[in-house]
Order: sequence, then C-alpha cells, then structure tokens
Amino acid sequence: MLMGMMLVFICAFIFPFLFDAARFLFFALLFILALDTLIVFVVGKGIDATRAMPEKLSNGDENPITVTIRNFYTFPIRVRIIDEIPFQFQIRNFNIEKKIAASSEKQFTYQLRPVERGEYSFGNLNVYVSSPLGIVSRRFTFEKGRIVPAYPSYVQLRKYDLMAFSNNLFQYGVKKIRRIGHSMEFEQIKEYTQGDDIRTLNWKATAKKNALMVNQFQDEKSQSVYMAIDKGRVMKMPFNGLSLLDYAINATLVLSNVILKKHDKAGMLTFSKKVENRVVAEKRSSQMEKILESLYNVKTDFFESDYSRLYADIRKNISHRSLILLYTNFESLDGLHRQLPYLKAISKSHLLVVIFFNNTELDAMIRQKSENIRQVYDKAIAEKFAFEKRLIVNELRKYGIHSVLTRPENLTLDTINKYLEIKARGIL
Repeated sequence: MLMGMMLVFICAFIFPFLFDAARFLFFALLFILALDTLIVFVVGKGIDATRAMPEKLSNGDENPITVTIRNFYTFPIRVRIIDEIPFQFQIRNFNIEKKIAASSEKQFTYQLRPVERGEYSFGNLNVYVSSPLGIVSRRFTFEKGRIVPAYPSYVQLRKYDLMAFSNNLFQYGVKKIRRIGHSMEFEQIKEYTQGDDIRTLNWKATAKKNALMVNQFQDEKSQSVYMAIDKGRVMKMPFNGLSLLDYAINATLVLSNVILKKHDKAGMLTFSKKVENRVVAEKRSSQMEKILESLYNVKTDFFESDYSRLYADIRKNISHRSLILLYTNFESLDGLHRQLPYLKAISKSHLLVVIFFNNTELDAMIRQKSENIRQVYDKAIAEKFAFEKRLIVNELRKYGIHSVLTRPENLTLDTINKYLEIKARGIL
C-alpha cells in the first residue's frame, strides 16, 4: 500500500490531477495505521506465551522445545516467534510465523540437537503480534532467560532400559548369543522336565528322590564391570557433530544401566595424563546418578593418553578380576604397539575389551568410484588405513585381548552385544 501511494505521488508531478487521489491515499493510510495501532495496543495483555523444555537436554539427540501461545484478542492474529536460542547452536535465522484464531491457544514445537555437554543459556522469548491489517507489530517478551544443562544421552538410556530383560532384542539390533555351556553359579536342584539339559542330571539326588533331578544354574551375578574412557586427543575427532568422547560417554551411560539391570556392579573411570572421574563398581540404587554426574563433567584434552598411568591405577585400585571396557581409538599399528605392553599387563589380571572406531569418512571414500588419478591415490591410502584397523583387531586377539571395532553411531549397540556375549559365554 505504501509503495502504491508513493507511486501515485510521483505520477502526480507529471499528471497534476492525480494529486488529490494521492492525498486521499495518504490520509487513508494514516487512518488505517492509527486504527491498526489502536486495536493491537488497546488490550493490555493481548497474548500469553510459555516455553516448555526438558529440565536437561540430551546430548546428541533431538530435544523438543514447545512454545504455547494464548490469544486474548477477539480477532485472529499473526504471530512471529523469535526465540533467543543458546549461542552453541549457531542458529541466527530462527523465525516461526503462524496464524492464531481469535480467543484460542496454539502450540509450536521445534527441535534442538546439542553436540556438547555443558550449560545452555536461553534468552528471551520474543513474540511479535499483528492484526489482520498487518501494518503494525507489537512485541511481547516472555521467559526472561533460563539455563539448561546438557547431559549424556538419557534418551538412549530410556530406549534401551528394558533391553536386558526383553525377549525380543532383535528389534534393537542386539544379536542372539548362543550360550556355550553355563556359568558356574549354582542355584538349586529341581525335578527334570522335558527340554532340560541331560548333562546337568544330578545322579545322587536322582537316586535319593527316585526321580530324575537336575542341577539348575543361573547367570553369575555381582561381577564388576569398569568402563575406562580415554579422553586424550585421539577422542576429539568429530563424527556427525559429536566427538568420539561423547559417543563413548553416551554408550557408557546406557551400558551402565544394562549392567545394573543384570545385577552386576557398574563402575567407570577416565584417563589422559592422569586417571580421573573414578566411580567404584557397585550396584546400589544411586549408582546411575553417580555415573551420570561423573560423565557430565568429562572434558577432552589435547594430551597423549598415559597408558602406564592407567595400568598402575587399575593395579592399585581394582584388586579382583573384573571386566574392563576400554574406549579409545587407534589409527595405526604403530599407535597400538606403543601401548600394547600396558594392555597386555592389564589383560593378565582382568578381562580386557578394547573398543575403538572405524573411520566412517574413509569408508565412504573407499566405496566412492574413482574418476581420476588423485581419487585413485586417495582411495588406496584410505584402504590402507582401513586394513590397519583390521590388523589391530588381529594383533589384540593374538594376545588374548578382546576388541570391538565399530562405527561411532553403532557404538552403544555393539558394546551391549559384547557385554551380553561375555555374560552368555561365562568367560569372566
């Protein structure tokens, strides 16, 4: 409308008879502007808005943020929502525009995916309201700032919460593990029923009761499981926005829950130049809270991790045989050989599982078709590094050290599979 009025004024310099029409349009615009201002500002509390969000954000997951707006005007309005999102997300063009009917309420939901643990500061929730005339906008400000912490992925924790007891694990990606024998923890003697393993027949009890009796065993419980997280520079590498350290932290949180559900003791520690964030393996009701709080404060540094310090700490503080799941990353055989003496020393007293990562970007390069000499060269180098990863697995196996070579996004499932496999085989 304003552009049209200006055009008429310009034309009036050439055609004077248009001046009256231009003046009429000018006063009409002033009247509409005054009317729009009056109907938008006449109501003291035109709208009310609230921002609903989780008490803590789940790192690496989509977190829903819901904005609810209640319209107290007696006419439909158009709103433009500008939420002051924490700077860590680097979202500079956030804008939601919607219409809300008269005297009604509407909700709008958007998603935020944090990729770093820590505190996220939300600013004001700004809502700009305009009437159907659409000339004047009135700003309302709500939610005067709020700080929300981002914790390790509790969304994954809920997802796999019943995994340890579910009879349909395959929907989660958990492999079926064939039991090799049974654990040696005796539970009871019971009468034989069809389907029982005849190798567990108790002949003395059978003779005494004059009926077939079998020994019944159960999974050995109260075994200690420690998750050792390397927080050195090798774990700073990012994949899909998350560092390898954060993938390891998320997997540790989920696996700790599964371990406790299986009646084992869950503990953890982190290491780089020194060993920190130690949580002694226990199965108390407060254990998950201890582990969660310890994981929240873990930060990556840029030092080369000291495996000798890790070995000395484990030898001093973990006296009985335990399962130790070591989250780290080796990119070459040379890197492994520098730390192999300490890994072998740890494996003499404990069941050690080394968990490290496939480089997904190199895998994508290998699958890509080469079109020139440079791409052929890059592909050959990528295949060399991928082959070295498989050699690392073989080298660890040679010394009786278990390993898990996984993609970062599959880390949680593959680690749970390994733990369940060890429990099923009774090798701890």
